[in-house]
This record gives sequence, structure tokens and C-alpha cells, in this order.
Amino acid sequence: MTMRFRNRTEAGQLLAKQLTAYAGAANVLVLGLPRGGVPVAYEVAKALNAPLDVCLVRKLGVPGHEELAMGAIASGSIRVLNDDVVNSLGIKPETIERVTTQELRELQRRDRNYRGEQPQPDITNHTIILVDDGIATGSTMLAAITTLQKQQPEKIIVAIPVAEFQVYEQFKSQVDEVVCLITPERMCAIGLWYEDFSQTTDAQVRELLKMGNKE
Repeated sequence: MTMRFRNRTEAGQLLAKQLTAYAGAANVLVLGLPRGGVPVAYEVAKALNAPLDVCLVRKLGVPGHEELAMGAIASGSIRVLNDDVVNSLGIKPETIERVTTQELRELQRRDRNYRGEQPQPDITNHTIILVDDGIATGSTMLAAITTLQKQQPEKIIVAIPVAEFQVYEQFKSQVDEVVCLITPERMCAIGLWYEDFSQTTDAQVRELLKMGNKE
């Protein structure tokens, strides 16, 4: 391990330095993946003087091993499954449907909680910088990309502090650009790359979104 980020704030500040080509551009929108991606995205949006919003996605965790993603869902009836995980663990279709239903309720709750009565952001013909605090299996990010592509953005840039090298290479063919600060051969867990990886709360997400759209 060559370096670790102090926290998500530092990770976002370092990431923003690699995205200065988009600073001040009129059609740039920064989207954070809740919850942990939002503090990172806030620093990027602040540095680029760009509006901030969320891209709502939910991981489908394996029952009993919820940190392991068997897939993810996103707004617009998007579901992406990780076939390697599903097949290797023999996960039954009814299990996938049950977890999907649970996570869809949470996705809807977060939409009301974070956005309230505010409409979804306009994606069409915008340059979207999609930010998370790291990529593990990639299911969550892929679901986010899929739902954004349906809305015809001009460009999608995935910006993350850390992603396993193989996953990073895969995403380079999915979007227009991938900006990543650390690409280890084996990542194990995103939290290992941060000194402070404490959980981001719903209240912090709401506050960061409010601050991000005042500046």
C-alpha cells in the first residue's frame, strides 16, 4: 500500500486536482454516490465551481455477507447483477428479488430524504462527473452509469480515489474518461485505503448538498 487518504475530504481535494480541465465549464454537473461518495464529490464540485447532486444507487448485498455485492439497482428500474458472485455462490432468483425489493424501498426513502421536493437534475447534454469514494466490484458504479446513459449526457467521467486495477481498466470502456488516483492490483476493501473511513450519515449528505448548491 503506497498511500492512504486521511479521509474523504482529502481524497476529494486530490481528485479535484486531476479534473481542473472542467473548472468553470457551464455544462458540468458533479454527482456523488450516496452516502460515502458525496463528501468526495462535494470537494470536487467546490473546486470546479460546479453544481452538486446525487446519483441514487443501492448495492444488492449477499444475505449474510452484505458487504459483498451481487449487484446494484438505480433509479429508472435499472438493475445490474454481478454474475460471477451470483453463480459462484448459487444465489437463487427469489433471493435476488427479495433483496431488490428491500433495497428499492431504501432507494425511494433516500430520494425523499436527500432531494425532498426538488426535481431530478437535468442530465441531457451535460458533462457528468460521477464520483464515489472507491470502486470494489463495480456493480454500483455500473448501475449508476447505465441509468445516466439513458438520459443522453454529453459525456460521463468516472472519478474515484481508488479502484482495483482490473476494475479500473474495465470501466475505461464504459465511459468517456476514468480518473483514479490509486489502482492497486488487489484492493480487498475500500476502507483500507483511508485512515478515517467512518460512515457518512444522511444528515451529512443533506448538509453537503445544501452547501454545494450555495457556493
